[in-house]
Formats: sequence, structure tokens, C-alpha cells
Amino acid sequence: MVYGKALAVPISYSILFAQFANRYSTKCDVNCHKKCERLTANLCGVNQKLIVEALNHVKRGAREARDSPSTPPSCNPAYKIDPNDEHDETSYTYSQFQKSGRFTAPATVIPRFKNYSVDDFHFLAVLGKGSFGKVLLAELRDTTYYYAIKCLKKDVVLEDDDVDSTLIERKVLALGTKHPYLCHLFCTFQTESHLFFVMEYLNGGDLMFHIQESGRFSEERARFYGAEIISGLKFLHKKGIIYRDLKLDNVLLDYEGHVRIADFGMCKLQIYLDKTADSFCGTPDYMAPEIIKGEKYNQNVDWWSFGVLLYEMLIGQSPFSGCDEDELFWSICNEIPWFPVYISAEATGILKGLLEKDYTKRIGSQYSPAGDIADHLFFRPIDWNLLEKRQIEPPFKPQVKHPLDTQYFDRVFTRERVRLTPIDKEILASMDQKQFHGFTYTNPHITLD
Repeated sequence: MVYGKALAVPISYSILFAQFANRYSTKCDVNCHKKCERLTANLCGVNQKLIVEALNHVKRGAREARDSPSTPPSCNPAYKIDPNDEHDETSYTYSQFQKSGRFTAPATVIPRFKNYSVDDFHFLAVLGKGSFGKVLLAELRDTTYYYAIKCLKKDVVLEDDDVDSTLIERKVLALGTKHPYLCHLFCTFQTESHLFFVMEYLNGGDLMFHIQESGRFSEERARFYGAEIISGLKFLHKKGIIYRDLKLDNVLLDYEGHVRIADFGMCKLQIYLDKTADSFCGTPDYMAPEIIKGEKYNQNVDWWSFGVLLYEMLIGQSPFSGCDEDELFWSICNEIPWFPVYISAEATGILKGLLEKDYTKRIGSQYSPAGDIADHLFFRPIDWNLLEKRQIEPPFKPQVKHPLDTQYFDRVFTRERVRLTPIDKEILASMDQKQFHGFTYTNPHITLD
């Protein structure tokens, strides 16, 4: 994939006529392209409606079996937030980047409250949306505090079996408060129909937005973002967490130009020492070969994803490609990426080390012969002590004029009317609210009396 602005290309009428000329009708009167005939399912004599009903019955039975335990997922000790969790050794504190009198500064605390609710916030704009729900810009009523609130539809969470992922995201977001380069969570609350994550408003946009604007980054800029991402990944790995969803879309910039890693729904917890994971998950372009091959894996998969992301920042395109997912996966597992002559030898070296298909030799791996990734020549200009304290000046600073300035977000979303999508009353009545027991939470580390 090459990152650039989309071009509007008119569709030729000749192409449309060609499509009809190549049409093929099977014995069962199923229309398809003649080259696709061998790929078309043989449905002759099959009652598809009965098949759908049968599959739904099986799916419903599996879900009932899975949900049969009397304790909801929120009671799983692994998902609980430990208020006595040890403080990280980083010297980072919020006071280091609070700017008194700066209207553009994001809220870094939330007033202490028993529990927050929808009525405590005034929703101002849509920042993004998807099948899961929406992310809204909101103001805490009677204050000048602005937040980004992720609103998830409970019916979608239950239907996609994502209750566990939602609770994992809440735990990691709360843990991220102790690190300067992870997105911070202020509180969570719920209604009958929605779950709400109140997070810091990162109004500098994501790296996908900026790479589309720039084409590619200079080595200085890519090195700076890469170093801050490394700091965040090391923090997660030290806590026994595999991130598994590192990509341009999930790295955001704050108003000063520092990065925040966001979206922790795919994290795997409690991966220490020789423990491994085996789930097939992630974004295809960023998936490591060991995930694709169905092998057991650990935090090394994050360093592969980081290699893909660093390649995209430096070169402006993905290192692997294919016309479909199968071709893409074959490319990831077998092909060697192209390294252009215009990037430095140090940049080529770190990319080759990160995109090493043997995870035991991959840079970033605990036992890699290449050593610590922070010691690589590409990162020689970085003073890691200053970086951990957020004391390195970002090479790019977003030109944010005020909290309502959403120029770094897609206008397709920001122009939408602000509203929560209602859920059908029958679906609402049938939902098992016990699955979300204990979801409401206020982060004690960033509250203001």
C-alpha cells in the first residue's frame, strides 16, 4: 500500500459492458464471473434458509455454553485493576507537561466523583466511528476539561463476544496512566445500552493521517516517534502484556507532538518468562510470520509489527503486499522487503533486524544476538533518559488552536451530528447486563479533589 491522497477516477462504460460479457450462469442459476465458476459453492438442491437457521442454533448453543458460568468475565482476577499496583520507576509525572493558562492543553486530571455518568458530559463532536460505536469529543460540564469518550454498543460487544477484550482494554488503559507514551484512562461508566471509556483527548491526529499528508517521514521524525513507541512497548512487555495491534492508526499525537499508543482491545495479559499465546489475531499487514503459521508466540510479534510501522514511516509504503489476504500472508512469510537507496545504512539495518522472520534473532527479542534495540546505531542520536522524561522536543508540533479544533480528524466524522446510536428495545431487554458487572471505574491516580 502506498500512502497518498485518494484520486477520483471515472469508471469507463466499456468496463461495465465487459463485466456483463464475462458473466456466467451456473446450473442453479447463480450468476458469477466466468473465471469465478470453480470458486462458486454448489448450492443446487440446498435450502439456504434452513442452513442459516441451523448455524444460528449452533452459535446460540455455543454462546450459552460459554456464558453458563455464574460469574461474569468482569470477575476474572486477570481483568481486575489493582489499585496497589507498583509504581513504575519512570520519573514521568503529569505536572511535567501541564501548561498553566494554555487553553489548548488537554485535561490531565478528572475531578473526584463517586461515579460518572452520561449526564456529567456535554458531547461536542464525532472524532471517529466504526461497527463498535463512536469516539466523541466531550466537555465535563461546568469545567473547561475536554476528553475523548469511546462509546461502545453493548449489543455489538456481546454479539462479537468481546466482553473479555473490553475488560482487558480497560485494565491496560488504567495501567497506561503510569507511562507517558500510552493513552490514559480517566474513568469508565455504563448505561443500559452503552459502555463509555473517558480518555485523554489527543487532538494531534494519528500517524496514518500524517503519513498520508507527508508521504513519508524524515529519518529524524521517524526515529523520534519510533523511540517513544519503543518506550511504550517495553513498558507493556515488562508488565507481561503483548500488544498485538501496533499500526499507524493506533499511534496518536498529543497537542505537543508526542506519541500515545492507543486501542488495547487485542492485548494478551500475563505472558511472562516461557508463557506464550497462540490466538490468530491482529491487522493482516502487521502480523508476524509466527502468528500466520499458527505457532505459539510471545512479545516478539510486537517487534515485527514495529518493524512494519517503522518501514512505513521511512519509506511511505508497506513492506509486504498481495492482491488478497492469502498472497499477503505468503509475502510476509517468504519475501524479502525492498530497501531503497535513499534511506541510510542505519535505517536499513534496523528494518532488516526487525523484519527478521526467525523471531529468536529479531531485534527487540530478549535473547536477540543483536542486543537491546535501544542500542542500535539508528537510535544513537536519542538520549533515552531525556526521552523517558518527555524532555526531547518533538520534530513536529500539531497546529492546534483550541480544544474544538478537529483539523487532524476525518471531516466525514467531525461533520456528523453528535448522537448515540439507539439500540432496539427488544435487543436491550434480552441483553445479559451481568456480563458488564463492575465495569464502572474512576482512575485514582489522576483525580482532583
